[in-house]
Amino acid sequence: MPTDAKVESNSSTMDQAPDPTLVESATRPRSGRAGAWLDRLKRSTQFVIAASLILGLTMTLVGNLVSHHIERAAVQSAAQAGALYMESFLEPFVQELARTQDIPPESAAAIDRLIVNSNLNRHVASVKIWRPDGTIIYSTDKTATHQKFPTDEIDEALKGRIVTDLDNLVQEENVFERGLNVPLYEIYAPLRESGSGRVVAVGEFYERADRLEQEIRTVRLQVWAVMGTATLAMLGLLFFVVRQGERIIERQAVDLRQRMEEQVRLHAHNAQLQRHIASANQGFSRISELTLRRLGADLHDGPAQLLTLILVRLDELAHLRERLEALGEPVEGDALEAIRSAAQDALREVRDISRGLAVPEISQMGLDAVLRLVVQRHEQRSDTQVDLDLEPLPAQATMSLKIGLYRFVQEALNNAVLHAGGAGLKLSARVRDRQLQVRVEDSGPGFVPAAQAAEGDGRRRLGLAGMRYRVEALGGRFEIDSAPGAGTRVSACFRLDGGPE
Repeated sequence: MPTDAKVESNSSTMDQAPDPTLVESATRPRSGRAGAWLDRLKRSTQFVIAASLILGLTMTLVGNLVSHHIERAAVQSAAQAGALYMESFLEPFVQELARTQDIPPESAAAIDRLIVNSNLNRHVASVKIWRPDGTIIYSTDKTATHQKFPTDEIDEALKGRIVTDLDNLVQEENVFERGLNVPLYEIYAPLRESGSGRVVAVGEFYERADRLEQEIRTVRLQVWAVMGTATLAMLGLLFFVVRQGERIIERQAVDLRQRMEEQVRLHAHNAQLQRHIASANQGFSRISELTLRRLGADLHDGPAQLLTLILVRLDELAHLRERLEALGEPVEGDALEAIRSAAQDALREVRDISRGLAVPEISQMGLDAVLRLVVQRHEQRSDTQVDLDLEPLPAQATMSLKIGLYRFVQEALNNAVLHAGGAGLKLSARVRDRQLQVRVEDSGPGFVPAAQAAEGDGRRRLGLAGMRYRVEALGGRFEIDSAPGAGTRVSACFRLDGGPE
């Protein structure tokens, strides 16, 4: 098939219903009570809830961690200072432990006097001195002196480390300290032998923790105030950013919704206009067909009858001439015969025109029968042969489609006889995807459709324009495929569901 030139036309648009998911997606409810509750909240509110939970948990963990480290640092700092002070205070009284297992009574009495009479009494509640074996050799509580206890608590101090902790006073040796009913923190400090630096005892003292706890509480409040302020500032800033974005999205959503509603209205209006156009085209087709039928009937009943009367009168004159010639009175000239011949030709043409204008009764026919009928009538009038290639076609179709199909094939075959001499005529029809595809082709000389539209003879242009109009008036698609020396193919495609193609 040549493809030198091709003309295609499609005057209709497809009706497309709006996608319901675009309209429903924004209002489709979530499943579940929690989902429905969340749907009632703004996006910014949902963000604040989620961010508050995440930032709250994060800041709580960070605040606890920072507070714990600050508490440990404060206790350790106080313990270091207290331990250095106590080491300098107690080490002179334990030097005898390098040679004996106990401190002298006068040393114990001196320690008692220092604790009672010095500034230590303001913040030190109790003092103990441990031997490495776990025996308490000095204690503010004299009932604990020379008692032996497990060495777990002094093991780290025996290694030369200072150990401190806010004590809960649950150990067995803390009976005296528990009776004071004041917050205490205990410090274990190694007591060394002068010169060698060897740990000969462990000094344990309990310092009042009320001041330290007050400082720790103050620091904790400051930490939590800073953390809370930072959290609220971050939440406020994030909420501002999210809220601004949400407002933009809301404006865009409103604009999009308005545009969608406008598109739906325009689509409905266009669909209504298209239905009106299709109805008007079908009505015009019916009116045109009725007009053609009436014109054919008028030609048959008017000029055809008059020509018939003329021929009858001419026949009477011919008989009169024959009688005159029989009587020996010859009539000269053949004008009478010329007039009768012209009248017969005129009558024949008027009858042909009358038969061509009137479409036979096809309301009860299927598409296959309509195509076969138009081919049969064409073959009878033109003395040509048309090859048929018809696949199974629907038995039911609208009357406007039948008339349009009949006229399209009739005009295409007439053009093929007129311009191609009726050579290689073929009519094919098939249904694909609810579309009726009809093609009329010949093996004539062909032509260039674009050039023909501009320079061709008026009859061909009128015939092609009429076929295109008939096809497009039914919402179909019209195509011409031709090239010089390669014949011509005229195609039409119609939707079978009644809509435009």
